[in-house]
Amino acid sequence: MHKKILEWSGGRQQVAVDLLLEGGRMIVSPTKVGYIIMTTDVGGLTRKFSSKKRSLDKPGVVLCASMEQLRKLAILNAEIGAFYQTAWDNDILLGCILPWKEEAKKHIPCDGSESLMMDRRSTSCFVIKFGEPSELITRVLWEDHRTLAFASSANPSGKGNSGRMDGIGERVNNEADLVIAADDYVRGIQPGANEKTRYEQGVMVSMVDADGRLIPEQRGERSVQPGPVVIRKGLDIERILPLLSSIYPSWNYRHGTYY
Repeated sequence: MHKKILEWSGGRQQVAVDLLLEGGRMIVSPTKVGYIIMTTDVGGLTRKFSSKKRSLDKPGVVLCASMEQLRKLAILNAEIGAFYQTAWDNDILLGCILPWKEEAKKHIPCDGSESLMMDRRSTSCFVIKFGEPSELITRVLWEDHRTLAFASSANPSGKGNSGRMDGIGERVNNEADLVIAADDYVRGIQPGANEKTRYEQGVMVSMVDADGRLIPEQRGERSVQPGPVVIRKGLDIERILPLLSSIYPSWNYRHGTYY
């Protein structure tokens, strides 16, 4: 019998991997911007939505432990690939709304998970460089078992957890099979910030049009639309905006248009 709450060991938390591979499980794990819920199938996803009191029609988050995994799952073009690669090389937390490759959908459990981790356009948010504690779990799930990790912030929908384990809320805490505590790790990512000024989420960029189709490459041309849209500000926004500008002559900032 494992403990419900474990302090992060500094390495891979094998008990978390084992639980997620069992199916129907839901854990809470630390990232650069706080705590997330991690699940792998419809049972865990259903528990996630219930514990957060979250709408079922919001795009799901797919955690990617490598650029290889990202390229295998999501439809990219050369410019989007370069955007992600630069973020990867500079350890920048980044999530983009992208369509799935048709052949990659075979990795989604055939248990109803698809309807709970995509939006109505069949897109998801593919996230990289989200923080070592959760990256280690995600990497083992994918590389050793070809199992996807789905995620959401670990707190009541619309409320942050302030980067504290005790901020995840009673419902999430009660529902989780395991909570990995690492407040010091989370705090260390933004050492000069306090609970009012720290980012509790990562930057999210939409790379699809209103119907979920991939945006066109701009190739240095002006006024190409539709273009990338920053739909959520967050950690590393001050690094991501110049990066966007270096690749795309045209892009939009629309914080809050996530849904």
